[in-house]
Amino acid sequence: MTRFGLPRPHGVAGVTLAQAAALVLPFLFVAANDPGRYTVLFGVALVASLVWEWVFARLRKRPPSFHGLTTALVVAIVAPPEIAVWQVVVTVSLGVIFGELVFGGRGFGFLSPATVALALLIISFPELSLPAPTRELALATLPAAVLLWALGLISERVILSAVAATFAVLVASGQGIEPVTIATGLAFGLIFLICDPTMAAATNAGRWIYGALAGSLVGLFSVSGITTEAVIFAALMAGIFAPLVDHLVVLAHAYLRARRRNA
Repeated sequence: MTRFGLPRPHGVAGVTLAQAAALVLPFLFVAANDPGRYTVLFGVALVASLVWEWVFARLRKRPPSFHGLTTALVVAIVAPPEIAVWQVVVTVSLGVIFGELVFGGRGFGFLSPATVALALLIISFPELSLPAPTRELALATLPAAVLLWALGLISERVILSAVAATFAVLVASGQGIEPVTIATGLAFGLIFLICDPTMAAATNAGRWIYGALAGSLVGLFSVSGITTEAVIFAALMAGIFAPLVDHLVVLAHAYLRARRRNA
């Protein structure tokens, strides 16, 4: 059982369904301005994700999966609506392949395919500007955050340390620290990218360190306010170091236990 006695999502498929359910409201808020365009964007991203998952499943002689659903939703929410169909196909394909499938699929890798896809989108197509975080998207993310936290899929340690580190770095750099502005800029990326259980550290101490690293990077990358790009690259870099953080935490615990035994 998880927080408040809710049943824990069963396996990787259960986690995917829970994340997809949490993403529905943010997607509806974003798509309200242009439902047709965002539906096409989501559909193309979903097809690209599922096709590659099917290809790798066939090569590995495994049953196909539908984990690309969450990747498609995140990309559809964050990507600019004017993005071309072929650009969606390229970035989502590379994100799914190199962020997940080459490591064996969901649950075996250490990066979020959505984060990798969005980072590649920024690098490969600099002419495209990602939409700035909005207060409406932040408000739509709030119930999603509560749901994922209640199900035990995101850690309050990561959230608290990331927010604190972001504030600290922005204060140290002399930038303004309007709480509402920072919350608006952080909300979606913090919950669905930085806190993604695929990328976040798994040990309790590691989660504090990982969150602080991600928040510090968000502050460092935010030259004039928190941008979507800053959160994406902060999530990607923190995710790369998360396995090392967990490894060092385990080594530290083993060392302390050995010292206590020998004392």
